[in-house]
Amino acid sequence: MPSHDFRAPRLFVDAPLAQDARVALDRDQSNYLGNVLRLAAGAEVLAFNGRDGEWQAAIEGRKRPDGLLILQQTRPQDRLADLAYVFAPLKHARLDYMVQKAIEMGAAALHPVLTRFTQASRVNTERMRANVVEAAEQCGILSIANVAEPVALERFLSQRPTDRLLIFCDEAADVENPVQSLQAARAAGQGIDVLIGPEGGFAEEERALLLRQPKILRLALGPRIMRADTAAVAALALVQAVLGDWGGKNA
Repeated sequence: MPSHDFRAPRLFVDAPLAQDARVALDRDQSNYLGNVLRLAAGAEVLAFNGRDGEWQAAIEGRKRPDGLLILQQTRPQDRLADLAYVFAPLKHARLDYMVQKAIEMGAAALHPVLTRFTQASRVNTERMRANVVEAAEQCGILSIANVAEPVALERFLSQRPTDRLLIFCDEAADVENPVQSLQAARAAGQGIDVLIGPEGGFAEEERALLLRQPKILRLALGPRIMRADTAAVAALALVQAVLGDWGGKNA
C-alpha cells in the first residue's frame, strides 16, 4: 500500500488501535459511513487515533455501520514539528478556515489569545477541535493538534517557556527578507510559537510587551497588509520551509 492512500476514507477514533481490535462507532461516524459515504459491512476504511499510527479497518454492522475491525497497520505514528500557532480569534467561518489551514500546514498546537482589538471575544474550542479532526482526516495527518483554551495575550506570554522562539508577525515591522531573518534564527529556541495578531493590529503597549520577550523574532510578511487568515498560511509556510519539517526534519 502507498504511504498515503488518498482514495480510502479516513476516520479518527478515540480508542486504542491494534490488530484484531474492535472499535465502536458513535452515531455521527455511523451516519457518515452509512448515509454519506454509503458504505456497508465489509467495506474498508483507514482509522487513526493520533497515538497508534494509521490502520486498515473493515466496517462491521448488520443494518448500519456500528463498529470497525482493525486489520493491519498502514503507517506508523509520526510526530509533528514542535510548532504552535498563536492567534487572535476571528469570527465563525474565517476561524474555521484558519484552523483547518494551520493543521494542514503542520501546527502541533493552537493557542487563541485575546488582544485589545480581537474581533471575537468568545471562542468555541469544541468547534475548533472538530475542525482539527476533520482537517487531519482529509489530509492524511496522523497526529491531532492540541487546542488550548483562549487566554489574554499577557497571560499567554507570562506562561510560555522562555526557551521557545517567538516569531511575532508584525505589520509595523520594516520589510526585510523573511527567509534570511528566519535562517538567522535557526538555532534560537526549543520549539517555535508563531503569533498572528488581530486585523486591527496590536496596540502599542502589546507590541512593546512582545518586543521585551526573550528569543523573539519580529517578522514582516511583505509589503502588503494581509487578512489574518491569509497571514496564517503565509507565516506558517515560511516557518515550515526554513525551520520546520518541510526539509524532512522536525523543528
